[in-house]
Amino acid sequence: MPRVIPIERRQTRPAKTLQEAIARLSDYWAGRGCVIQQPYDIEVGAGTMSPETFLRVLGPQPYKVAYVQPSRRPADGRYGENPNRLYKHLQLQVILKPSPPDIQELYLSSLEKLGIDLRHHDLKFEEDNWESPTLGAWGIGWQVMLDGLEVTQFTYFQQCGGVDLEPVSVELTYGMERLSSFLQDTDSVYEMLWNPEMTYGQVRQHEELQLSVYSFEMADIDMLRKMLDLNERECKRLLDGYKQLADAEARARFPVLAAYELVLKCSHLFNLLDARGALSVTERAGVIGRVRTIACGVAAAYLDQQEKPEDRSQEADLALAPSS
Repeated sequence: MPRVIPIERRQTRPAKTLQEAIARLSDYWAGRGCVIQQPYDIEVGAGTMSPETFLRVLGPQPYKVAYVQPSRRPADGRYGENPNRLYKHLQLQVILKPSPPDIQELYLSSLEKLGIDLRHHDLKFEEDNWESPTLGAWGIGWQVMLDGLEVTQFTYFQQCGGVDLEPVSVELTYGMERLSSFLQDTDSVYEMLWNPEMTYGQVRQHEELQLSVYSFEMADIDMLRKMLDLNERECKRLLDGYKQLADAEARARFPVLAAYELVLKCSHLFNLLDARGALSVTERAGVIGRVRTIACGVAAAYLDQQEKPEDRSQEADLALAPSS
């Protein structure tokens, strides 16, 4: 009896534009129960840093989300001259918590939704365990190579904010510029179509130039250091204030998310200082440690805030109970 090909496995026309590729993936994951979120409105270095990933993977509550996140990496800027290296690129991030048993099959189907015929391309899952020192996060997984081009990071989160994760979430991070360039068979990211009327270069190349000029030439190093210190100090003030609260209602309304936004600001300021060449090897490690400390503090506060009052009461009773 001939094998019946599932609807998403039938050959699909390749997405002709970046805009269409994003829409297809968003539609695909929405159809599998994901919340389709909007990009977070603070500078982040990766989709992982959005609260939709960093905070949502903490704790036991199930969650499924997909979103496009502009990701800024100042040191990767090339003045809009390098055809494949960008200051700011687009990641489409998917978080599934807990990780479904058929996640690889779901991922492969998503590529076919884009119009990639896997029968005619070399797809490899190469071991590439992931780590983010500033977030106190790491996971095991693969980089997915499509005809030798890395198009997705596929990670099973093990720890985030220094917290061991249970259940384990799976993260899929699609590199949208790379995937769209592949689908359109262009040699330069700036040549690919953003929509049927405009190229990626027309939309973003001037932005790449100006952000690179700022990051490498004009960012005020002393001012960046002061801003880093101020944001770190404010974050620590908030975290110390949370620890002093005993009232459950006061804890529930405490702005832990605001503290996390300060972590994100510190991370971006670190990246700008790094791009300016302002940090020695020793100082660089020290700043990473400072950002990791407040990120882990936020993770601990968020977990505590999510606990039900009765659970916290039971934990206190157990702590006070005499040992047998």
